[in-house]
Amino acid sequence: MSIDDGDSYAGIEMRHLRALVTVARTSSFSAAARELGYAQSAISQQIASLERIVGARLLERPGGPRPVSLTEAGVVLHRHAERMLARLTVARGDLRALAAGDAGTLRIGTFQSVGAQLLPEALRRLRTDLPGLDVRLLEDHDEHVLTDAVLAGELDLAFALIGALDPRLEAIDVVRDPWVLLAPRDSPLVSEQPVPLARLHGLPAVTWHLRSQLAEVDATLAARGVVMDVVFRTDDNLALQHYVGAGLGHAIAGQLIVEPGSSPWTPLVLRLEEGIPPRRIGLVWARQRMRPRVAEAFIETVRAVALDRQ
Repeated sequence: MSIDDGDSYAGIEMRHLRALVTVARTSSFSAAARELGYAQSAISQQIASLERIVGARLLERPGGPRPVSLTEAGVVLHRHAERMLARLTVARGDLRALAAGDAGTLRIGTFQSVGAQLLPEALRRLRTDLPGLDVRLLEDHDEHVLTDAVLAGELDLAFALIGALDPRLEAIDVVRDPWVLLAPRDSPLVSEQPVPLARLHGLPAVTWHLRSQLAEVDATLAARGVVMDVVFRTDDNLALQHYVGAGLGHAIAGQLIVEPGSSPWTPLVLRLEEGIPPRRIGLVWARQRMRPRVAEAFIETVRAVALDRQ
């Protein structure tokens, strides 16, 4: 096998790579030809041209009904070909978004508290200003799922906690969310606001399964030797509040999760002493991708809704 290291690779075309990927997936020249809308001879010619350019045999052709398979060199080039074709798909989406201007589709990742308290009003305002906009949402309690989707090009923007972000992401702050103490109505801490963190030691606590969003809270309490007695875990914000309101325990939560209104299960919301930095919630996007024009309008709308809540 002789791999050319000159300028001949400039002769590789996307149709060559698409032919390679399709033949590898279908294990058949004829099936690849049907899928791509070419004659089988055209697919064979494209693969042959690609092999001449790279100077290596890429496919094993056993003949007859036996399936075609990648050679060792074919496996290597196939991996790169898939990435190049994926990037081309992303580029096509960016250009369509640019051409669409204020229309098109905006794909947003969100988590519970933002989805319940900020996003509905932001979308209502956005749809009034941009009636042609198509919004698609993905919700997950694990923000890493959302940021991975942004990096993969599956989302345009995602809400996330601003901190040690992946360097492939850019971010903009939209809201600061202070920590509060949710308490049963008969809590003895009502008269001690702001509640000293030391008073939380040993208290029954309701909290989340996923601890990543509470990293700063846990670190601050641990540094002061404060350990709460966790009696229940849930990933449902409303359920957490109702269990606290029912007297099961106290909970430290971002103020943004607090559900407005009153019911027999609504907890008290108490101020905590200073010491735990507020959650910095922002919107993130991939550095290498162009944001759709409507993303700017969305960011400013979310910021306006957040300010109205203060």
